[in-house]
Amino acid sequence: MKPADTLLLTRKDVAELLSLEECINAVEEAFTLYAQGHMQPPKILGLHNQKGGFHIKAGLLEKGASFFAAKMNANFPGNLKEYGLPTIQGVLIAGDGENGQLLALMDSIEITILRTGAATAVAAKYLSLADAKTATICGCGNQGAISLKALMKVRSLEKVFAYDMDYSRAEKFAQTLSSLLHVSVEAVNDLRTGTLKSEIVVTCTPSKHAFLHGKDILPGTFIAAVGADNEDKQELAPELLSENKVVTDLTDQCKSIGELHHALATGLMSEGNVYAELGEIIAGKKPGRTAPNEIIVFDSTGTALQDVATAAIVYERALQRKTGLTIDFAT
Repeated sequence: MKPADTLLLTRKDVAELLSLEECINAVEEAFTLYAQGHMQPPKILGLHNQKGGFHIKAGLLEKGASFFAAKMNANFPGNLKEYGLPTIQGVLIAGDGENGQLLALMDSIEITILRTGAATAVAAKYLSLADAKTATICGCGNQGAISLKALMKVRSLEKVFAYDMDYSRAEKFAQTLSSLLHVSVEAVNDLRTGTLKSEIVVTCTPSKHAFLHGKDILPGTFIAAVGADNEDKQELAPELLSENKVVTDLTDQCKSIGELHHALATGLMSEGNVYAELGEIIAGKKPGRTAPNEIIVFDSTGTALQDVATAAIVYERALQRKTGLTIDFAT
């Protein structure tokens, strides 16, 4: 590559360059660096319409060489049925934090799915019961599959329940993941059938209305609420947050677009009731789980901390392997 060249990476390129294990490690380190004051607060901008929305998340990684990433994602839940397109589409722009050079343009789908699953795994590592054997995955799309794969990296699950509004989708999920991961995955047509037998619950849906309530959860459960990434989305009843321990990925972001946003709006809790950000727990500033019967909610809105940390790996590996096309935008 010439100094002015920009690397172009497809989704296939990204998938070949970034493993789930590497993503989990990178996300854990990024949260730690942020909690220790070694990363600037990331920024977010969102615009929405009736069918979906767009958001831009930007972050700066300053470990070693300075690396900037801004990810533009479109999220349109009805895309598959209406247009045959993915729910999530977008591009990640990577730049040199020292001189502003445009380093790469890469498809954002794979990074988004992987880093979101990675955050769930990292949170489960610190917040779920260490001997957890059962889980429910609510939402059986790509994100549900990656969430389960990621969980299996940190917990020895033996039984998994799969729930989706489309039962046939849950059945396909169960059949595919059972074979792939060598774990018993059972499709259920009632969410509580799974959650009332589970120590870990992951919700990754585009829901705009709360569907998970306190009566649906056992003492000791760890809940990763992944779906809410704008102010209109909601999966958890506010009392699930107000009555239990809440850990956010970034509290300021969750106040605006996460499950915390809805709990604050009801007046059932205040920002001061948030127990910690995930990075504080990873960095040892606060303990994670302190009792076996605690219900802990992880409000996961998805952050640019995760994006920039994983994009840096992809870029460096692409250079090493000479993967992707190049273009000089300056000419």
